Amino acid sequence: MITFIIIGITAIISIAAFGNRTMMDKLIFQPTEAKRGQWYRLFTYGVLHADYMHLIFNMFTLYFFGGDIERTFKTTFGEEAGTACYLLLYITALPISILPTYFKQKDNVNYRGLGASGAVSAVIFAYILINPMSFMGVLFIPVWLPAFLFGIIFLLISVSLDKKQSMGINHLAHITGSLYGIAFMVVVFITLAHINLVSGFIDKVKVDSINDLIRIGY
Repeated sequence: MITFIIIGITAIISIAAFGNRTMMDKLIFQPTEAKRGQWYRLFTYGVLHADYMHLIFNMFTLYFFGGDIERTFKTTFGEEAGTACYLLLYITALPISILPTYFKQKDNVNYRGLGASGAVSAVIFAYILINPMSFMGVLFIPVWLPAFLFGIIFLLISVSLDKKQSMGINHLAHITGSLYGIAFMVVVFITLAHINLVSGFIDKVKVDSINDLIRIGY
């Protein structure tokens, strides 16, 4: 399963870099260095994490949503083409999600960025597009919302936090990755399988009662 391979590679490199400053400096997203030609940093920053909690949270999220999207690709396009599409989604989401940050910070010699959050956000929103009525929540908070509503709230909060530059988290990468995940799915499915995911999404969103909008408890 490709999701496990991505998780494994990311975990190995992240853990190795925790104790290796030279490795961390070589792979981390540093816009001024990317501007000088080290474009590989637009990809390699995604296999680095700040600490174990950062790594575990991103990889747990990828495990939960990535497996479903990987299966969706393979069921729709076949094993080989589905695997290629899934890999393409994840790998291209890394540079796409960080590009707005690059243009914003390209002259900032002090800026550093790391983590798979942008690519993971692309996978999460691919899942939301396919499963808009599946319930989603935040770890340890016993409140569950349908995926489409969770996604809307997530984007609104991310936009607000990005304006405040909150907690040193790159909310702009989350926003960009999320929108890219949707765009990628729509284009690939309509191009390769003539499946309109937007109309499918609209058809699936049905709210008949309050229970379709919120659930409390584990």
